[in-house]
Amino acid sequence: MAEAEELELGAVLAALADPLRRRVITLLALDRADGDRSCSSFDLPVTKATRTHHFRVLRQAGLVRQIDYGNRSTVALRRADLDARFPGLLDLLVAEGP
Repeated sequence: MAEAEELELGAVLAALADPLRRRVITLLALDRADGDRSCSSFDLPVTKATRTHHFRVLRQAGLVRQIDYGNRSTVALRRADLDARFPGLLDLLVAEGP
């Protein structure tokens, strides 16, 4: 996983260009407890393969981290890293709404 200073603006913006991925990040940002959530809990109107793709893009861009629990995994927002590297970005997403 990239350190906060290694996060690239282009990759982050490209990941957020998709409305479903933006919605995932917004929903995670709204959870101030910064809990992790299963990918299926976001109720995205796409196939499982497409959902997997979206979460891979978010992970590769550095927006989320994956947490593995045996045969299942969850994602958590990298809030501290995003706030340090791109101050105000999450606030803008939350202001736009899910």
